[in-house]
Amino acid sequence: MLKIFKVTAILEGISYLVLFSNMLFIKPTNMELYKTLLYPIGMSHGVLFIGYVLLAFLLRKSQNWNYKVFGIILIASLLPFGTFYIEKKYL
Repeated sequence: MLKIFKVTAILEGISYLVLFSNMLFIKPTNMELYKTLLYPIGMSHGVLFIGYVLLAFLLRKSQNWNYKVFGIILIASLLPFGTFYIEKKYL
């Protein structure tokens, strides 16, 4: 299950960056393309985010994460590049 969490962390981080790049670079130049891409990118990011959080809760006991480490892992899902940091340092 740890391997699934690692993959989910990386994919969640990538989807977060793709969502931001869609918002920052495509929206100002091409609103129609932005609207077309927003739903599939947003939906995939939402599913991966929920999967990341659920897997973190499931792995908490088996990995012996204390509350501080567990909090860092959860907060990292809200920050750009945070899941990459977690995957490198804690996993």
